[in-house]
Amino acid sequence: MTVTTLHQQTSTHFMKSRLSADNLTLKHGKVSIIEHLTVSLPEGKVTAIVGPNGCGKSTLLNGLSRVHSPSTGAVLLDGKDIHSLPSKEVARRLALLPQDTLAPDGITIEELIRFGRHPHQSLLKQWAMDDQEAIQYALHAADLIGLKDRLLDTLSGGQRQRAWIAMSIAQETPLLLLDEPTSALDLGHQIEVFELIRDLSRQGKTLAMVVHDLPSACRYSDHIIAMKKGEIITQGSPKDVMTKELVRELYGVECDLIPDPMTGSPILINMKRVRN
Repeated sequence: MTVTTLHQQTSTHFMKSRLSADNLTLKHGKVSIIEHLTVSLPEGKVTAIVGPNGCGKSTLLNGLSRVHSPSTGAVLLDGKDIHSLPSKEVARRLALLPQDTLAPDGITIEELIRFGRHPHQSLLKQWAMDDQEAIQYALHAADLIGLKDRLLDTLSGGQRQRAWIAMSIAQETPLLLLDEPTSALDLGHQIEVFELIRDLSRQGKTLAMVVHDLPSACRYSDHIIAMKKGEIITQGSPKDVMTKELVRELYGVECDLIPDPMTGSPILINMKRVRN
C-alpha cells in the first residue's frame, strides 16, 4: 500500500466550505479593476477562471483569498466576512497558490511543504503523525518523493512549481485557489497537475484556478467563469458556455468547436486571429 493510498484511507474527506463575493469592488491604487462583482464558487467542484490578459482574473482570486482588500462589498467564507475572521482560521479553510512565490534561501522541498502544516499547529497541538502523513501524501501527489531533500533554488521552474503545489496540498484546506498552476510546467506535468486537481475535487475540495489554456479549462473544470474588463460576462458548465462567439469576444479569435471524444468537453480547432 502506498503512502498516498494510506493517507487517503486514514483521512476523512474534506469538509466543504462556501466562498462567495457580494458586490465586490477591487482597486489598484485609484484604478478600479473589478466593480460590483457578485459570484459564488460551486462547492466540491473545479472552477476555471478564463479571460484575456488584464481582465481581472488574478485580482479576483486575490480578493477571494483576502490578499486584496475590497473597496466596497465583501468576500464571504461560510457566510462570514473573510476579513473579520482570524488569519489562522482562514488558513485552515482556504489556501492560495499565487503566481509569484518566494521562499527563504537554502530551504529543501520537504521543508517548504512543512510550512503548509503551520495553520494546524498550536500551543496545544505540536507536530504529530497526521502532519507527517500529510507531507508524505503531498510529496507523492506532486511526484516529488525522490526530490524531497533537494534545495528549492536548485530545481527547474517546473519542479519548483510542483513543490509549491505540494505545500498547498499539505495545508489540507477545503478550499484551494490556484493562479495559473501549470504555467511553468511541461505538458506531462501539466496533465499530472490537472488530474491531481480533479482528484482533490473528487475528495470534496472546492477549487478555483486561473487558466489561460481554454481546452484544459474545458476538460478539467466543472464550472467556467469568463471575464472581460473586470466583469463576468458568462459562467456555467464548459459545454454550456464555451461557444465560438465567446472565444471571439474574449480573445478576438475565430475558431470551430468539436467535442472531445473522451470527455465531450469543447476543443478549439481552425483558430485564427481576427483582424479588425
